[in-house]
Amino acid sequence: MNFTRAFFPLSMILLSGCVVGPDYQKPDAVLPAKFSESKAASAENVTLNPWWESFRDRRLNDLVHQGLAENLSVRQALERITAAEANVVIAGAGALPSLGASAEGNVAGQDGSYPRRTTGNDHSETKSISAGLSASWLLDFFGQYRRSKEAATASLDAAYDDVNVARLAYLSDLVSSYVNARYYQEALALNRKNLQSRRETLKLTNEIKEAGAASSLDVLQTEGLVNQTLAELPALETGFHQSANHIATLLGVPASTITASLIKGSAQPMPRYSTRVGIPADLIRNRPDIRAAERRLQAATAEIGVAEAQLYPSIELGGSIGASRNFNLVTGSVSNWSFGPSLSLPILNGGALKAQVKAARSNAEQQYLTWKSTVLNAVEEVENAQTALIRDGQTVAALRKVVNSYEQTLNLARESYRGGASTILDVLDAERNVASARLSLASAIRQLARDYVALNVAIGGGAEIGAVPATVASK
Repeated sequence: MNFTRAFFPLSMILLSGCVVGPDYQKPDAVLPAKFSESKAASAENVTLNPWWESFRDRRLNDLVHQGLAENLSVRQALERITAAEANVVIAGAGALPSLGASAEGNVAGQDGSYPRRTTGNDHSETKSISAGLSASWLLDFFGQYRRSKEAATASLDAAYDDVNVARLAYLSDLVSSYVNARYYQEALALNRKNLQSRRETLKLTNEIKEAGAASSLDVLQTEGLVNQTLAELPALETGFHQSANHIATLLGVPASTITASLIKGSAQPMPRYSTRVGIPADLIRNRPDIRAAERRLQAATAEIGVAEAQLYPSIELGGSIGASRNFNLVTGSVSNWSFGPSLSLPILNGGALKAQVKAARSNAEQQYLTWKSTVLNAVEEVENAQTALIRDGQTVAALRKVVNSYEQTLNLARESYRGGASTILDVLDAERNVASARLSLASAIRQLARDYVALNVAIGGGAEIGAVPATVASK
């Protein structure tokens, strides 16, 4: 008893004083003061910015909010939070005392007649019952379980950030697919408009042929353009249906479920506002993949302490109380108890424990390199998206002027052809130029919208919209 009174306060002092392994230090990255094509001004927290509303498309807004809670990738990431929370409990439980109870009842007997020297009847039976209570507590002198819980908590934080990573991927995929669907609808409308124009040219050519001013070759060339336009329609229809099917999958419903609601066309999405990208340092705060990488670095750093703690002795306090009774004996009850510490000291293990420390340090270094790579990739994504957005905006503006010029050229070519001052080839060339310019403009508008999506995703925009607070998710 004197030993217990002396050992217990000493164990408390040791428990509070020693944690092996390196303490986590936030990593640093050398980043430029600003992006190459923006001002050196920090932006606000963009993780709650609904940037897709800049398209001013109500149908797109409805689809985005519908899928935030139904996207299967996001739901899988949310489910991984539950597993990470359980791992925190498991890691912390090792440092707490454990208590167990057991009970056993037994009836034994024998029957039969055979030669024996003992006297009495041929049937005997014994009854006994026993119960016990045991407790143990592994004293965490060197912080093994505290480091384990630190690692598990950091992994839990990474799981929350992974949900936001999945949410960003969903936003990028859904909005881009919607942009594609509307592009294919616009391309279909343009091709049908081109088809109508070319049929009018064919009609005009036939009329001029009947008047003796055009040849059969002119008619065949005009018919060729009509048929060429007809041949382009199926591929565009396929592109629209595939985009609509993919949107349905992203919303967690069967393919073609929402196709009917998208058949009614809408204008191609065009961003109405500019994006404030901030400075590269903002990415460390706003990008969930960077935060997740840092949390995994923290977990790997804590695992070094877990491995180092295995190099040191461990002491476990244990005790038990038991009682048993044999009902065949007059004084058939027995009780026993025990209490005391046990010491485990690693001596010879073939270098396995030191190798575990080395492996843990290597893993932490790998996680640091992963974090650094994630930061640099994020900066590159912003730079690329911003550059593309600026220049594709210039392309759209130039193509609008091209379309206007070619449309005027087509009108003049037709008037000239009616008056006999030009050939059908002039009209057909003008029609080809108009059709090509219109489709190029539609394609450029699609690319501009996709650049806008890529830029906002690259800065972490909207990553936390619809996120479940940690305090709620842990319930």
